[in-house]
Amino acid sequence: MTISVIIPTLNEEKSLPRTLACLSGSALTEIIIVDGGSTDGTLSLAQEFCARTANARIITAPRGRSHQMNEGAKASHGDILMFLHADTQLPAQAGQIVESALAKRTAVGGRFNVRFDSPSAWGRVISSFMNRRSRLTGIATGDQALFVRRQVFELLGGFSEIPLMEDIEFSGRLQQAGRTVALRDTVVTSFRRWDTQGPLKTILLMWTLRFLYWAGVSPHRLARVYRAVR
Repeated sequence: MTISVIIPTLNEEKSLPRTLACLSGSALTEIIIVDGGSTDGTLSLAQEFCARTANARIITAPRGRSHQMNEGAKASHGDILMFLHADTQLPAQAGQIVESALAKRTAVGGRFNVRFDSPSAWGRVISSFMNRRSRLTGIATGDQALFVRRQVFELLGGFSEIPLMEDIEFSGRLQQAGRTVALRDTVVTSFRRWDTQGPLKTILLMWTLRFLYWAGVSPHRLARVYRAVR
């Protein structure tokens, strides 16, 4: 079983080094960094990593996380596709963990638990809520390092080309394709969004956006609201 890790990037010079450091020397088959037009030091960092990592390479794609991830999937060769945010770190044995999770053919994909890199009580509360909600609903976010069998990903047509909620929308469709695995193994992701906006304000914003999404509001309209609030 081969695993391709796909990392969409856009101006991630502060977060990317920690994410790549966790992948150095890993047993993962392939690492593809998909840059959407970074203007900071992201590409230089990625190039340095690829120069010393035989199974890593960079491609470019028009800006947009869903589009970048779809392009990364097209360029990859793994049996399993894992989509990793540039500010999220995998556990050391991620490859073996995913292989074990998908050992049964009835499992089509899954996600990890998440915790934040902040020691604050807010971080613990928010991550606990995210993990429990995901376990109950089967819906996962990109922060949780989604993974899926390639043939299932292609059958579903990949991520929808929408500017927001692409992870929510895809994991909803993935549930219809078969059993998904909610791992208790943990990835570590950045608390920067919550720190910048404030935890309570960010919680209210995300709940509002998701409620409006489930109520049928277009992700394109939601993206305009999200940009305006940020």
